[in-house]
This record gives sequence, C-alpha cells and structure tokens, in this order.
Amino acid sequence: MSTGLPVLDISRFRGRADVRAAFLADLRYAAHDVGFFYVVGHGVPAAVADGVSRAARRFFALPLEQRLEIENVNSAQFRGYTRVGNEHTGGTPDWREQIDIGPERPARTVREGDPAWLRLIGPNQWPTALPELRDTVLAWQAEALRVSQEVLRALAAALGQDERYFAAWFDDEAATHLKLIHYPGRATSDQGVGAHKDYGYLALLQQDDIGGLQVRAGDRGWIDVTPRPGSFVVNIGEMLEIATLGYLRATNHRVVSPANGVDRYSAAFFLAPRLDAVVEPVTLPPGLAARARGVTEDPDNPLLAAYGENALLGWLRSHPRVAERWWSDVLTER
Repeated sequence: MSTGLPVLDISRFRGRADVRAAFLADLRYAAHDVGFFYVVGHGVPAAVADGVSRAARRFFALPLEQRLEIENVNSAQFRGYTRVGNEHTGGTPDWREQIDIGPERPARTVREGDPAWLRLIGPNQWPTALPELRDTVLAWQAEALRVSQEVLRALAAALGQDERYFAAWFDDEAATHLKLIHYPGRATSDQGVGAHKDYGYLALLQQDDIGGLQVRAGDRGWIDVTPRPGSFVVNIGEMLEIATLGYLRATNHRVVSPANGVDRYSAAFFLAPRLDAVVEPVTLPPGLAARARGVTEDPDNPLLAAYGENALLGWLRSHPRVAERWWSDVLTER
C-alpha cells in the first residue's frame, strides 16, 4: 500500500505567529496519529546530502577485506562495519551491511560500581582506504543534528511546553549516532531490517530513490514510505513515548529487501540524549493529556526510562558477536 504520511515544512515553525500555530497543529497530528512524517524546508545543502550518499556507495564498493578493517567486533562501543546478517532485529538476521558512527570521544575508564552503559562511550573506526569518509559523514551528521533538534523544539512547543523543554539532556555529551546502510538485492522479498521501534527521541532518515521502508499503520497494515526527493523521514522514538505517557507513540517500521540486482542505500541519524538521562513525564495540557494512550507494554521490548539502560539493551540484542566479545560479564548478569 502506498504511503499517506504527512509532509511538514519545518520552515513554517520559523514563520509568523499564525503560520507557526498552523504548523504546530499539523505536527501534533503527524506525531500523535502517525508517528512518522516527511520533513522539508530544512535547509540542508544538497551538496552535503549528496556527499554522504556518494561516500556510502564508495565505502560499500570497497573490497571486503578493506571494509573488515573497521569491523564492529573490534569495538566495545559497537562502532564500525557490520557485514550482512550480523545485526539482528527481533532475533532474526537483517539483510543489510552498515557502518555505525557515534560522537568522537575517548573511551571512558569504568570502575567497579559504575553503570555498564558508560562503556558505550568511545571512538569511531574509519577506513584507511577512504580517508574522506570521516569529514563527509561528520558534515552530514552536523546537519542531521541541527534538523532533528529543530523538530524536537517544535514538538515541545506543540505539546504546550517551552521549545527548549528537552534541551537539558542534549548537551555535548548526548549519545547521538548514525548509520550508513546498504541493502543488497535478493531473489525473495524478505527482511532487510525487521520490524522494530527506535529507542531514542527521534530518528531522521535520508533515503535514496529505491523504496522498501514500511510503517505499521494500525488497521491499514504496512504502508510504503515512498522516497521523496529533498526530504527526510522523521519518526518518534521510544523516549518520547515514555515522556508523553503515550500521547506520542513510537511506531513499528521495517525495510523490505530490494529486488535481486537492485541496491538500496540510506543514512539514518538517531537523536538520543545523554546516557545518564532519565525520562520524566511531561505535564501535558489537559486536552492533550486526555488523549495520552499510556506507554506500550511489551515483554519482548520493555521501555526503560533510564536511557543508558535502554540503549545498552538494544545494542546487546542487535549485535550478538560484539556482545559476546566485549560484554560477556553483562550478559551473564542478565
């Protein structure tokens, strides 16, 4: 089924009062009723967007041994290259390869009694065969961060809060990260990435012109998120569902593999707070609070208000080889 996702021009948030108010009403509908929407009017230079797409294609075209130079099993922080089938969603291997990149920080010294999630802080891995990748990706990351933060400010305003309401957890220690992803074609239409929700605040996706992303839309079933040139796809993460007691809802989504001989590329950015963030409920205006649906209860995917714990749980589930090599002590405790 083709998509009916809302298209929101974020530049209206910067407009005069009546334009801004109309935009906030549109955003409330998109975030509450759907949980997914396109964002246009974001101001990201085409050269930056095109640059990261070209860089991704060049990296995934490298010989396997050059990609494996930065394989994520070498990183306790789950950073670097993951070959096809080595990330799992819903317990099933995904048919995609990717690079995971986070903030450039030195690894922390973790002492007895410190929370385990502190070990998620650390450096990225960059391929020597493609030295330009680092600057290209970090330039795109900066733009994706800027756009995501503006959407988050707009969401705060749409929820009846000061637009800086969420800012406290998004300082220089925020745990944002991104993925460059390649979905190889396959003979059968199957799991590129399985159905899941994102566990941060927001996710922002830059697609190429090959479809495959689908969103679970209640009684409508799975709907296609058709590529729209010049736009980003934004979706609500689990932390905002917790913060709004379900007024905003993280929505299940998946990617279906492209046809045999076709390749799909994307760049995904995840707006996440500091690892020590603990999400507290927003005091919503009465009219919005009456429409809050409560936080989803799923024994297979418990939502934790402490972000570091939630993030670590997600990484351990998704990357069993990294977990076994670097996190065996934590796995034993669970």
